Amino acid sequence: MDSKVSIYPITQATTATFTELYFRLTFFFFIQRGSKYVLTPSQGEMLGEEGDLMIFPPGSIVTMENRPVMESDYRALGVSYSHDLINAVFSDLPKSDAAHGVQIVRAAEHNPSDILALIQDTLDNSALPDTIRDHRLLEPLLWLREQGFQLPTQVEDDPISQVRSLIESDLSHSWMAEEVAEHFAMSEATMRRWLSKSGQGFAKILLHTRLEHGLSLLQTTDAQVSEIALDCGFKTPSHFSDAFRKRFGIKPKDIRLAAD
Repeated sequence: MDSKVSIYPITQATTATFTELYFRLTFFFFIQRGSKYVLTPSQGEMLGEEGDLMIFPPGSIVTMENRPVMESDYRALGVSYSHDLINAVFSDLPKSDAAHGVQIVRAAEHNPSDILALIQDTLDNSALPDTIRDHRLLEPLLWLREQGFQLPTQVEDDPISQVRSLIESDLSHSWMAEEVAEHFAMSEATMRRWLSKSGQGFAKILLHTRLEHGLSLLQTTDAQVSEIALDCGFKTPSHFSDAFRKRFGIKPKDIRLAAD
């Protein structure tokens, strides 16, 4: 995968509601089958349908429900974009509140599958030099701009993003608050005050980071649940399963199994 743009095929067999999901980077969901319900504190309820593109800006915290179609599953392709590529296309535009919210690019009006094909073709072409690849990956963003959409620029990673990025560098590591504080050159007490401004403490950020990575692996890979549990830093699969069910109301294995 390209370090600035990554693509993830997402499959889910049964409806489930995921609360307080956090997006560290700009993230695109190209819905291929089923629908996606989203609830945000500022925008309320939103629904993306098959063929639509839903855009989540960095720093978003949302409740999300993927809804499979009857007798089939939910499918989407997720694409993450780095800050620098977004800045290259949108930084000269005036600040816009709309850019900081979830946006829906409707299939009927804009046919976003065309830009998905461009992203896929670019990432699949390993012969492209890096500079040419980066240039081509700007084209979908230029297309969005031409269609009147705007994405937030000059984003500074908030405390949650910075801590999650560190945790994600080695999810299986037994992260301790004192160790993380030392990484950011501050005392543990100072770090806790720093994080409190974001509304989440260290223990919650650590657990949510691990659970959300586990959810992503369940949706995008065929890895065994036991393997995912250990990869995400849980001591046992049952510990992972219990924490996952407590947060999301569904067992990890049921993400891949259709309801009876």
